[in-house]
Amino acid sequence: MLSDVLRDALRHLPPASRLIIAFSGGLDSHVLLHAAAALRGVGFPELRAIHVHHGLNPRADAWVEHCGQVCEDLGVELRVIHVDASPADGESPEAAARRVRYAALEAALLPGDGLLTAHHQRDQAETLLLQLLRGSGPAGLAAMPRWQPLGAGWHGRPLLEVSREVLEGHARDHGLAWIEDDSNRDTRFDRNLLRERIMPLLRERWPSLDQTLARAAGHQAESLGLLGDLARQDLEALRGDFSGTLSVAALKTLRPARQRNVLRFWLMEKGLPMPSQARLQSVLDDVLAAGPDTTPLVAWPGGEIRRYRDALHAMVPLGDHDPGQCFKWDGRSALEIPSLGVTLSGDWLASQGVSLAPGETFTVAFRLGGETLRVRDRTRDLKKLMQERGVPPWLRDRLPLVFRGEVLVAVYWKSEV
Repeated sequence: MLSDVLRDALRHLPPASRLIIAFSGGLDSHVLLHAAAALRGVGFPELRAIHVHHGLNPRADAWVEHCGQVCEDLGVELRVIHVDASPADGESPEAAARRVRYAALEAALLPGDGLLTAHHQRDQAETLLLQLLRGSGPAGLAAMPRWQPLGAGWHGRPLLEVSREVLEGHARDHGLAWIEDDSNRDTRFDRNLLRERIMPLLRERWPSLDQTLARAAGHQAESLGLLGDLARQDLEALRGDFSGTLSVAALKTLRPARQRNVLRFWLMEKGLPMPSQARLQSVLDDVLAAGPDTTPLVAWPGGEIRRYRDALHAMVPLGDHDPGQCFKWDGRSALEIPSLGVTLSGDWLASQGVSLAPGETFTVAFRLGGETLRVRDRTRDLKKLMQERGVPPWLRDRLPLVFRGEVLVAVYWKSEV
């Protein structure tokens, strides 16, 4: 029985205080919800369902009613989340819908929650073939993992090893009714073209296609795990003098393939989007090969890599910042600087050895040139101090400077600025 298969699959997922089914109302998610509901009992987590209303289909409101009736019949609480699935510039409607759907599901998770989706063996096979056609490496060819962290909880796919035929049989045996989304047959979308035209033709020649491709994805996942182990070893040996950086000199000792591998995992560690193969190669060709007195930059949507001296920095692209702005500050309450995402506190100022006089007011501004700072009874040029401390050039006009009158008394610099 499918419920027994699901029970066994849940044992291989992290523990959860609540299990939340992403419920579209289609066959797959209806079967998952029905099978999960049958498992409820002593020791089974609280079960809920979430339906994301994209508003893209004229029948979307009717789908909500259908999902509500199914959940009422099963005694499962349903939450409906309305989203705006308008695509960004250059984004396909399919990608936009997926992006906002997962963003909504992620935001709904509380600590300890497990989100379950009904991806099955055929979905895994389609994902592998799509990634192969896109020229993906092991990370893409590993297709969908059994589970992964998501927001405050995690996202699990307990049906990945279950065939579509098993799901159809469960729905038929239990008389389930489900939504048929006509957009799933629109072959303008890549996945639908594979599903409707290409995969059936391939199955005629290779009947076990779904199982074979899903198994291949598993092999790629194993390879990806080994590459991850190697990258973690390399990362420890490549850490730069400043937190979160890599040593360029140490990175140059690795072969190019190993350099690319460790850079990918470094970016994943930082939560940055992955650059294209061409952008990643530019890091090797342009950034690593640049002279130590230059500050090369390779950028892509959502991320960038910069170099200063021997340190390689990866970060989200720097936002707009006006170095001419200034703030009045009492030195005690929190002072937020929105353009930098920085908050100055009284505890930090006290840690800099700055005493506060009653009613005193400080000015917080940014470097314009010519500033000096008193360090160990010596007056030092701020520019030279920044050079000595290894402050990257792109941060120097973004460091908050605290002035008492005309005298600079503290400089705020942390690696996350």
